[in-house]
Amino acid sequence: MKETILDKFLRKYRIRMVKPTIEKYNNCKLLDIGCGWEAKLLKSIENYIDYGVGIDFKPPKLKTKKLETIESVLEKELPFENESFYVVTMLAVLEHLSYPEDILKEIHRVLKKDGRLIITVPSKIAKPILEFLAYKMHVIDRLEIEDHKKYYNKKDIFEAAEISNFIV
Repeated sequence: MKETILDKFLRKYRIRMVKPTIEKYNNCKLLDIGCGWEAKLLKSIENYIDYGVGIDFKPPKLKTKKLETIESVLEKELPFENESFYVVTMLAVLEHLSYPEDILKEIHRVLKKDGRLIITVPSKIAKPILEFLAYKMHVIDRLEIEDHKKYYNKKDIFEAAEISNFIV
């Protein structure tokens, strides 16, 4: 994937939006699902967590005292014990999955009972805007937009979370 300037801006914007929430859970163990090919979120929060794991189908090779990445298909069982993480993030990932409830059930399994799930998804309202930016303006990656299986509204997210046993 070739990251455009707008793709980079959107990624930074998502990180900036969720970082304050992550900072509230200082010194936690965090899982970033769909960490991307640079694991930017993990790297940006390294000083706020005890340990962070990024998982993606093709993550960067990263292994430090506090951070690591694991290669895995996201629509399979997550390779972690039950209740392993206090925070799980999934930024701009759910819309790419054919069976989002499956990964949400897995997240519920690996998340501690009082843990937090942080998700970002493109909204239904954003669909025509994203398509215009990708197909007409060519300022965001067309392949990323073509890979979107679904666009969400708040109700959709809450329903998927409840089906997966989350308390919303």
